[in-house]
Amino acid sequence: MAVQLLMETADLLKCRFALSPLWETVAAVRTLADPRRQAYHLPWLRKLRPELDEKQLSPLLALLPRSGYTPDFLTPPPTGPLSEIEDELARVADTPLTHVREELHRCLHGPERKTPPLPEVADPLLADPARTLARLVTLIRTCWNWLIAPKWPQLRDLLDADIAVRSRQLAEGGLHRMLTELHPTLTWHERGALHIAAPHQTRHPLGGQGLLLLPSAFVWPALTVVVEAPWQPTLIYPARGVGDLWQPSPGPSASLSLQRLIGRTRARVLTSLYEPVSTSTLARNLSLSPATVSGHLTALRDADLVTRYRVGRTVYYAPTALGTALTRTPPTEPTSSEDGRWVCQSNGVTAVVGVTDGLRRADRRR
Repeated sequence: MAVQLLMETADLLKCRFALSPLWETVAAVRTLADPRRQAYHLPWLRKLRPELDEKQLSPLLALLPRSGYTPDFLTPPPTGPLSEIEDELARVADTPLTHVREELHRCLHGPERKTPPLPEVADPLLADPARTLARLVTLIRTCWNWLIAPKWPQLRDLLDADIAVRSRQLAEGGLHRMLTELHPTLTWHERGALHIAAPHQTRHPLGGQGLLLLPSAFVWPALTVVVEAPWQPTLIYPARGVGDLWQPSPGPSASLSLQRLIGRTRARVLTSLYEPVSTSTLARNLSLSPATVSGHLTALRDADLVTRYRVGRTVYYAPTALGTALTRTPPTEPTSSEDGRWVCQSNGVTAVVGVTDGLRRADRRR
């Protein structure tokens, strides 16, 4: 059985990615209460536990059941590629009260919910939808400032990197490859049907609205789909690299021979490009200034060790085949040739690099 998203040509043309600070905030709150989602977030949780006030969060937690319906008005799909948290909260605050009332009742007392909420929590939420809406907006803003805002640069780097990889998959293998690699439960069927493995069978024509794809650091191991009107159909999937998100980064370790070949800092920059990354992200990861990193990337690109491409307004850098060969396996000790160049062999590739002229050329021989 599966949830089937029926996509026409217009839907395929309107598939897009976006980031949502609001979604990450609400999903982070859910992670606090759901042990299934906590495996990769224990370092983050341990720092929060001493300050955690579950009583303060109880109105929001009551609307985030482990099984059952969660009100869609809490996380309206973003209208652009990256929304500001205050803009998203303004959209929540503008939700028609009829929608708020209906979704609150369905969440708290609907048939999908297996465990009923405590009456002392649920009854006040239902009694005055306008007051509840204002209270939830304030509470989500507090959760943003407490849970997400201090870590947003780190989280955004993760989400941006995921979108960069998905964009490369789209360019290399088409929409079929990109969609089916988002999550193991996704399969593509003929005649434009995206199937999501589920314990029930439903069919949802997208009707030309397209599909919004949201990477999330906090949705793992689940995959969430939003198809209820009036929202744009949205698929929220686990971002790549969540397992390393909260781990201390010791910094890339470049071999001594590579450091001697191209310089210590430049070797660190090249070794750090294990995934596509922007200049600002790389500078933050290496504790270097953006200008310093940009200069090294330019030199590495001139030497054919690094390539770059643009996704939207962001330029990403990735190693070339030669750059990967130099960093992935220990190369032989470099030797100096008569003309002042250094020669290094790795993976059957001989790299001849002119270090005396600022790393302006690189030749590859087999």
